[in-house]
Parts: sequence; C-alpha cells; structure tokens
Amino acid sequence: MPTDQGEVPIADHMRTSLVADALHMTARTRGGLDGSVLHCDHGAHHGSRAFADLCDQLKVTRSMGAVGSSADNAACESFHASLERETLQAARDYGGPAGCRNRVFAWLTRYNTRRRHSANSHLSPNEYERRHHTAKLTLAA
Repeated sequence: MPTDQGEVPIADHMRTSLVADALHMTARTRGGLDGSVLHCDHGAHHGSRAFADLCDQLKVTRSMGAVGSSADNAACESFHASLERETLQAARDYGGPAGCRNRVFAWLTRYNTRRRHSANSHLSPNEYERRHHTAKLTLAA
C-alpha cells in the first residue's frame, strides 16, 4: 500500500495487490475515478475477482483487448518504450528502489506536464485533459 508520502512500493511481482495499490493511488491522486475506463491486458491480476470488485467499487469500467494483439495495446507499449529509451536503458544501477522510483517519477512528471504529444494536439497530457475537462463542463452548462 502507498505510504503517507504517496510512495508506491516497487515490487518484484505482478500480483493483484500491486495493481490494486496502483489503482487506489490513482483514485486518491485524481479525487476519484468515476466513469473512467481502464484498458489492460489479460494478465491474471487484471482478470481476478478482487480486481473486478475494486473496479466496481471505484466505478471504473474494465476493458480488455484481444489476446495476442499487440496493436490493441499500442499506446501503452509506446509509453513503455519511451520510458525505457529515455530513462532506463543506459542505467546499470539505480541506487536501490528509492533511486529508481525517483528517476521514474522525474520522467513521469516531465512526461505528463511538459512533454508535448502529437496524439494530444501537441499538448502535454495534463494540459490536454484540463482543456478537455473544461470543454465538457462548458458543454454541460
């Protein structure tokens, strides 16, 4: 479970508890996930009853792609490729879990706040979401 400082443990497993911790942290960070869609692969942790129950509790719709279709998960694969290429590829030693966490956190901060993405009209993900959310609120008013 995340610590008081908001840190998520780095784990050497992919059990449901790890994925659940990440989903709980996301819900806390964003102030809820009502209406969100979570697209994932067919890993055992994503198909578990505990994970399904958590998604129901957080009002998250689960989406799973076709088995064996890399194109179905292209956005996620592209994200991981960028993370590895820009942050992790040349590293041989991260100085332990805290060093690795800090390095990935710094990259994620840049990725979400400053890095422009062609799929988002050349806006950062945070700016794209802010504009989209504002537009939805304006249309609803």
